[in-house]
Amino acid sequence: MQYLLTYFKGLAMGAADVVPGVSGGTIAFITGIYDTLLESIRRINPTLWSLYRQQGFKAVLTHINAGFLVSLFAGIITSILTLAKLISWLLVNHPIPVWSFFFGLIIISAVHMMRQVQGRVTIARMLIFAVGVLVAWGITVVSPVNVEASYLNIFLGGAVAICAMILPGISGSFILLLIGLYPAVLAAAKNLQIDILLCFAAGALIGILSFSHLLSMLLKRYRDATLIFLIGLMLGTLGKIWPWKQTLTWRTNSHGEQVPLLQQNLSPMEFEHITGHSHQLWLALIYACAAIVLVLALEYIGQRKKV
Repeated sequence: MQYLLTYFKGLAMGAADVVPGVSGGTIAFITGIYDTLLESIRRINPTLWSLYRQQGFKAVLTHINAGFLVSLFAGIITSILTLAKLISWLLVNHPIPVWSFFFGLIIISAVHMMRQVQGRVTIARMLIFAVGVLVAWGITVVSPVNVEASYLNIFLGGAVAICAMILPGISGSFILLLIGLYPAVLAAAKNLQIDILLCFAAGALIGILSFSHLLSMLLKRYRDATLIFLIGLMLGTLGKIWPWKQTLTWRTNSHGEQVPLLQQNLSPMEFEHITGHSHQLWLALIYACAAIVLVLALEYIGQRKKV
């Protein structure tokens, strides 16, 4: 049952990672598996060879928490392969409810993380928070570039994107969008292009094994400062996932379709006036509240298990 629960958490992480602007790392944090995930990945290193020679393969699997990792990444992969089309369709046909749900998710997740910060507010902590906000905001306003979807670029894109995916607030799919590889990777997931997916997975594997060591060390030695920086990252992306937008410029994707390139945030009333579409404000509030209730429920369940 524990592995099945972890699998469902992986499904949620994968669904979040498909959406540009939302991070699977956020889901990992609010579901209480973030530290376990980093520590399990960090243990995958060359010392496993000596452990294998001394105690055998079973000891290696136990050391790296293999059951947890397999069930989690099985959920992530399943979600990406099965939900990519659905989430793409929802973002096109029902963007306001979807973005509202994730907006509420980010807000309550930041509150959830803030509760874990110990000590008082200091100028140094405020500066760390501000840096996190500015980094995330800067990433969201950078204009996308077009990079050729070669095997090398797909590999490097996987390495960079996976680092963002495990950071709460920084979206791996948005990083892929910025470097122009998101359409190619999403199309590969939809059409099961094995060569592209394997190349991307290889880059992601190298990236996550390297980056997890650094992030795990920071959380152990400077936990409060790291959490405050991550909270800043999360809140800095809110502008990207604001539900009401006006598209200023468009780009042509790999399928010849016109998709938004630069967008401007609007108030709900401005959105209805400029676009002629309903602002769906009440529906947006319902979905944002649903996300908040979901996180609070997960938090409550997690506290009950600790008792």
